[in-house]
Amino acid sequence: MIDQAIVIAVIGVALILFVQAKLRYDIIAMLALLVITLTGITPADKAFSGFSHPAIITVAAVLVVSRGLLNVGAMDPVTDLVNKLKGGIQIKLLLLMGITAFFSSFMNNVGALALTMPVAIKIGKDNDLSPSYLLMPIAYASLFGGMITEIGTPPNLIISKYRDQYVSAPFNFLDFAPVGFVLTILGILFVSLIGYKLIPNRRAKADPSTLFKVEDYLSELVIPEGNKLIGKSIRELSSALSFDINIMSIVRNKVNIIAPHAREILETGDLLVVRIDPSELSKLIDKTSMVLKGAKLTSSESGKLLTASEHSLIEIVLRDDSPLIGNTAKEIRLRNEYNVNLVAISRQGVYLRGRMGEIHFRTGDILLIQVADQNIHTVLSSLKGLPLAARGIVIGSLDQKRRRAIGLGIFGFSVLMTTLGFLPVQISFTMAAVLLVLTKIITLKEIYESIEWPVIVMLGAMLPLGDAIETTGAAETIANLILRMSGMLSPSMIVGLLMLVTMLLTNLINNAAAAVLMAPIGVSLAVGLGVSVDPMLMAVAVASSCAFMTPIGHQSNTLIMGPGGYRFGDYWKMGLPVTILFLVIGTPLILFFWPL
Repeated sequence: MIDQAIVIAVIGVALILFVQAKLRYDIIAMLALLVITLTGITPADKAFSGFSHPAIITVAAVLVVSRGLLNVGAMDPVTDLVNKLKGGIQIKLLLLMGITAFFSSFMNNVGALALTMPVAIKIGKDNDLSPSYLLMPIAYASLFGGMITEIGTPPNLIISKYRDQYVSAPFNFLDFAPVGFVLTILGILFVSLIGYKLIPNRRAKADPSTLFKVEDYLSELVIPEGNKLIGKSIRELSSALSFDINIMSIVRNKVNIIAPHAREILETGDLLVVRIDPSELSKLIDKTSMVLKGAKLTSSESGKLLTASEHSLIEIVLRDDSPLIGNTAKEIRLRNEYNVNLVAISRQGVYLRGRMGEIHFRTGDILLIQVADQNIHTVLSSLKGLPLAARGIVIGSLDQKRRRAIGLGIFGFSVLMTTLGFLPVQISFTMAAVLLVLTKIITLKEIYESIEWPVIVMLGAMLPLGDAIETTGAAETIANLILRMSGMLSPSMIVGLLMLVTMLLTNLINNAAAAVLMAPIGVSLAVGLGVSVDPMLMAVAVASSCAFMTPIGHQSNTLIMGPGGYRFGDYWKMGLPVTILFLVIGTPLILFFWPL
């Protein structure tokens, strides 16, 4: 009983920490592992056994293969196809969501979103559609598609391996398809025909002159010696411009003048922290001859930094595994270490104050960066950022069409070998990753950059905790408590209850963590009811992918928050109906294909 109490307490504390998000989820998982190891619940020699689990190898291999598909531009032909398609937003959403779900069935959810997000943004601009109507649907589609195959999402891999422990046979590659495919089709139809109307229009129509209009940037400009602004007031500067500029502060001789008065006189060397639309930034530099802070200009480039032919301005959204998260540009030495000039920062819904170098980056922040054209791919990989514009980046000596054919061929072959049962998924996709390296589609460095190490660490640490839930009897205790609380509910209704609890949990914590925690409880419920474990495990798998109601439930939801201009409360408006739909339809579907 003491061991059970410790395990349940560890789970409770871990859930609280997951929700608070003050520590990253991999650190929380590792702390939980250390506690159950130091208390003797998990033997020391098995504490890190989770890192050798086939699910861990498969997740890493899928991430590498996903990177290969990104490198070959698997989605390049899609933009023209969708743009040429006649019809309104509903037709475009149907196609976009269908494509996203298809790719998500065979690759990492975020990788599928990374393929289609720039396409969706460009389609929105070309058709005068707010990005808010497009980005949430494709983020949801990346979750829908993950339900269809064993490799579609980490929870499916985890559930498959749990079944192997209890039934001595894992779920096969397409065992998830009957339920997952039907729910995906229903989800796409609902969102594209009805659900998108529940999404608030958070952004005005995009300016067609820019790839993506991102509001409310902070930028830093220096007044050089001899500049015509010296001796003039802020009011005079503003009146001379044909566009809006908001001077947040002036840094003068290491003194920060917050919200300077309109009568404030500008001096040589003043650093102006301004809030300005990025489309107006180059105009401001041209008009005033101020210098972007940190820019290395030659005499011929003065005031023309943003139009230098060998450089590009790129808008990227930061993933939660970006090395920038939690750091400032100054702390991480962004310019020196990554050869990146930070032009501006946008954080939707949060009024940024202070100097850019002192702002701590968060997941979903949008950065406007200037980078040398030849370094674009390396920078995107290093910063773990998703570009908000479709850019065809070619690497290596092979032409892009040939590279795409080879990459898709390797990917298709690995899927076929797994589907036909010739190779287990961890072997076939590891083989695919090696072949992608040998064909120079992905470099050795990119292999390690593409693997989401926080996810790998979290899974490796959580799997022994999942085993401890079972071996200590904690899963059985929790299951018995659920059975007693549920009173006279039938086994079928218990399946629905298990789905509901898992759905609520996955909207608050990482979906893989939800699967690890709920799978042993699902098995104990099956044992307590004297029914098959299959419908219980399948219920946990499906519900773990239903993180539709919050931006923190899944990384796909977090990444679209800034570009789509969403607020925290926007997600449940469409997410709740989708969740109810999946609960009401998913429960009988699971019971039909996986009887009790």
